[in-house]
Parts: sequence; C-alpha cells; structure tokens
Amino acid sequence: MSPPLRRELLMFPAADSRRETYSVLMSHSRNLPNDDPLARMLATQVSGGGALPSGLGLEPEHFNTLLARHFPGLPSLNAPPRLPPCWDPRLLEEQEELINLLFLRRAGQDASERWLSVIVATGCMANDHLWEDLGLWSRQDLSDLMIRNFPTLAARNDRDMKWKKFLYKQLCEQEGVYLCRAPSCAVCRDYSICFGPEE
Repeated sequence: MSPPLRRELLMFPAADSRRETYSVLMSHSRNLPNDDPLARMLATQVSGGGALPSGLGLEPEHFNTLLARHFPGLPSLNAPPRLPPCWDPRLLEEQEELINLLFLRRAGQDASERWLSVIVATGCMANDHLWEDLGLWSRQDLSDLMIRNFPTLAARNDRDMKWKKFLYKQLCEQEGVYLCRAPSCAVCRDYSICFGPEE
C-alpha cells in the first residue's frame, strides 16, 4: 500500500470509517455501473460490518480483478481478516443455485453483474436482512442494485417482498415446489415475515 493511502485509511475515526473509506473508494472509481454499491459494501467490510467473507465472497483472483476494474490505483483496502464461514454443506448447494438464478437473469450490461451474482448469493447464506449482510446501507441500495443488474428478476418482485425471501421463492418456483399453503399472501399469517419492513 502506498504511504499516503495507508495514512488516510489508518487515521479514520472508528465511527466515521465506513463513510471515509467509501469516499476514498469513490475517489478512485471509474464511474462504471456498480461502483457505488461495491464501494458501500467494501467500506462496510473494511469497518468490520456486514456478513460477507473476505473479498465479498469472491475468489481472490476475481476480487482483485473487481478492484482493479472499479477502483484502479487503490493498492489495498486494509480490511480486517475474516475467517471463512462454517456453513452447513447443504448451504453450498443453495448458494450455487442462487448464483445460477442471478447469473442467468443478469442485465448483460456490465461485467460486474457476474461478480454480483456471486456476492448476492453469498449474502443470502447469512442470517440478517440481505442488504445488511451484504454491507449495503439501506434496503433501497439493494433494490437499486437488483433493478440495475437483474431487471427481469427484480420486475417479478412487484409486491416488494423481502429480497432474500423473494430469491428463495424463485428457486422453489423454478423447481415446481410451492410450500406456502395460504390461498394468497394477503391472508397468510406469515405476511409480516415476508413483506414486513427491513429498516
């Protein structure tokens, strides 16, 4: 890491580290699609937040390519190390299915959509709201990301279902599995679980 950037990153006050790191990232951005959400996720990870493993869940080679493409000239992020997640092996199969679901419905406008297929699917493996686990700053950040990168899929979420539940519902429907026995969402006793606020 070059000395000026190292000083800049290490001098952030803890409470402001996310926003300050975001500013550093955006000062190196190329104005490409997804620079902003990627900078938000990375800034959150550097400040110790979110639930994604190191490198946003990408293989090191892909993560380094992502950084070089979206934030050229940024030598290092100085993120705290994270242990690889100890997931139930069955989750790995779910993750692959989610990656494929997203990958096959990407917009085809930017290379970052491929990485985001992996990043979003990896975020689904964690336990909180998807936008929080990804390290985004609001549910709207996630909605914007989905609309921009996976527009046909996002258009199907016309009732504003929570994104993680929506993605799993798409997997179930893809396989012809319909577990919910309620005649409609409006009368389902679990309505608030699927559609309640995420803030």
